[in-house]
Amino acid sequence: MAARTELRPVVRLRSTAGTGYTYVTRKNRRNDPDRLTLLKYDPVARAHVAFREER
Repeated sequence: MAARTELRPVVRLRSTAGTGYTYVTRKNRRNDPDRLTLLKYDPVARAHVAFREER
């Protein structure tokens, strides 16, 4: 089981709009070694904004 969690860790994506809203997802460390940034919907801001991985 340890190999599964090492390659695809659970990451938390926090809104860059400053609302404090977060998404939780998994990422592949081999394909995305840097911090992940995705455009997703922020229901507090009621708009699509960039969500950045926090550590």
